[in-house]
Amino acid sequence: MSQALVRIAAGWLLGLMLAVAAGVVAINIVNNSIASPQQPVREYLDALQKGEGGKALGLLHATVPPSSAAMLDGTALQTAAARISGVKYNEAEDRGGNQVMVPVEYTIDGSEQRTEFLLEKSGTEWLFFHRWAIVPAALPVLDVTVVNASEATLNGVPVNMPNGRNSFAVFYPGEYEASLTGEYFSAPSAKATLSGREDPAAPLNLMTEATDGLKDAVGSKVKEFLDTCADTADKQQKLQPDCPFYHTTNNRVVDGTIDWSITEYPTVSIEPFGGRWVVAPLNGKAQIKAQQVDLFTGAVTELNAVHDFSFTTRLDIDAETIKVTPLLSN
Repeated sequence: MSQALVRIAAGWLLGLMLAVAAGVVAINIVNNSIASPQQPVREYLDALQKGEGGKALGLLHATVPPSSAAMLDGTALQTAAARISGVKYNEAEDRGGNQVMVPVEYTIDGSEQRTEFLLEKSGTEWLFFHRWAIVPAALPVLDVTVVNASEATLNGVPVNMPNGRNSFAVFYPGEYEASLTGEYFSAPSAKATLSGREDPAAPLNLMTEATDGLKDAVGSKVKEFLDTCADTADKQQKLQPDCPFYHTTNNRVVDGTIDWSITEYPTVSIEPFGGRWVVAPLNGKAQIKAQQVDLFTGAVTELNAVHDFSFTTRLDIDAETIKVTPLLSN
């Protein structure tokens, strides 16, 4: 009877030991998976790629500095994280004081990147399972400037640019792309990759340029002005009309024979200057044909001369109209 009890007790003891061992293994498995320091980082990156800014902000425990919040949710946030791929969560490294650092390696547009997340143990659940939280810090800020414009597009979202500049609080890691596309003005896109709070991205500067559409529109108005000026000079039979071009001579020009024409129209160049858009000096060629009488000999000859001319304009643009005002010196 005593031997039977011993065998039963041994069986129970073995079972208890196996249960304890299984429990320890289970606890270790849980602490190395869903209760690991890598888990909050996984959830954070998942929130970024889903565009869930509120969840990401809560997991990061970050404060938002004074800046635009346009990049912190929805399409803008999803776009920032869309090119993150090949994510690898490395082993946590002890930093002392219940803190660990989790290195994360990944690529953005094929470029290898690394972000380090500092976490601290915030307690336990059910006595055995660790709770980890990302150490709070302020979000980084991305500065964007644009020449002579009050708006731009950042990660596909229209953003205001007061006085041509703005600052945006951003999550990391991610890629941010600014651009300007309009009917009259545009700028080549500029990109910045942000891998961490400690490595802020360089400012994005949009170098705005006049579009070919605007240059063509201004060029058309300049051509119309010059053609009208030449026609008016013909009707008035003037050698020195109120135009950028003129002709001087000591001979008498036969009235009714003066014929002005533009042989080379100006090439339009539009540049930013002093917060405005200005048209560079316009240079062209005008031809005059007429009959002229030599005052000394009375001989009649054909006048055929080509004159270079140059003038400036004032350019005014609003949402619907383009106004070009020639500025002629007297």
